[in-house]
Amino acid sequence: MFGGQVIAQALTAAQATAPEDRPPHSLHAYFLRGGSEELDIEYRVERGFDGGSFANRRVVALQEDRQILACSVSFQRREDGPHHQSARMPEVPPPEALEPEDAVFERHRAEIEAHAPRIILRPRPIEVRAVNPTGLLSREPSLPEQHVWFRARAPLPDDPRTHRAVLAYFSDMRLMATCLLPHGLAFARGDVKGASLDHAIWFHEDARADDWLLYAMDSPWSGHARGLNFGRIFTRDGRLVASTAQEGMFRATASR
Repeated sequence: MFGGQVIAQALTAAQATAPEDRPPHSLHAYFLRGGSEELDIEYRVERGFDGGSFANRRVVALQEDRQILACSVSFQRREDGPHHQSARMPEVPPPEALEPEDAVFERHRAEIEAHAPRIILRPRPIEVRAVNPTGLLSREPSLPEQHVWFRARAPLPDDPRTHRAVLAYFSDMRLMATCLLPHGLAFARGDVKGASLDHAIWFHEDARADDWLLYAMDSPWSGHARGLNFGRIFTRDGRLVASTAQEGMFRATASR
C-alpha cells in the first residue's frame, strides 16, 4: 500500500476532530508495518490536547488490529506574526514544457514491467511532470536532487482540508527515491527493496492541490541501509507552502 494514502487518510481523520478555525501546521508519522490494499484500514484518533491556540491529535492506523502507522498532528489557530521566506523556488521549466510521467513509464514499459513496483505503472490520481523524467529509471549516478511538478488530475472542492490531504498524499511520491540517485539504483528496475520509516510535513500556507505545485527534493545523507530526504513544495508564483522530511530504508536486491 502506498504510504501517502495512509498519511492523507490519517490527516483527514485528525482534521475531522479538530476545530475548523485551527488548520494543521505539522504532521509527524512513523510507518510501523507494510499495509495491504486487500484489507480495510481503521483510524483511531486520540484527542491529545485542546488549548487556547494549539490542538494535538494522535492517530493510529490499523489493519486486522495490527498498527501500520502512528502519527501526531498539531493544529494552530491562525494569527498574525513576522513573516519571511528564505527558500527560493528553483528556476525550472514550467509543467507545460515537460512530458507527463505516465507517458515516460509507458514508453519504457517493456523493459521495466517485470521488475517495477505495481504502483509505478498503474493509473494514479496525481499528474506528475518531472524536470528529469527518466531519473527514476536511470542507473547512472547523479546528484541527489529532484524537481517535480504535481497536481490532482481532477478539480477538487474548495474545502482547504481536502487540499491539505491531497498535498499530504503526493508528498510521499518520489521523495525517498532522491537518496538513491547518487548510487545508480532504480526502484523501477527492481534494483532496490525499500520502505518509508517516517514522514513529516510542515504546512506553511494554504494552496490548491489541483493547481500545479513544484516539489523540490534533496538528500543530504544515506548510509546503514537508510537514506534521509527533504522536500519543499512551492506554488507557481514561488510561495513556499509546505516542507517535508522522510527517512527510508533501502536494500539493493541480490540481482543488482
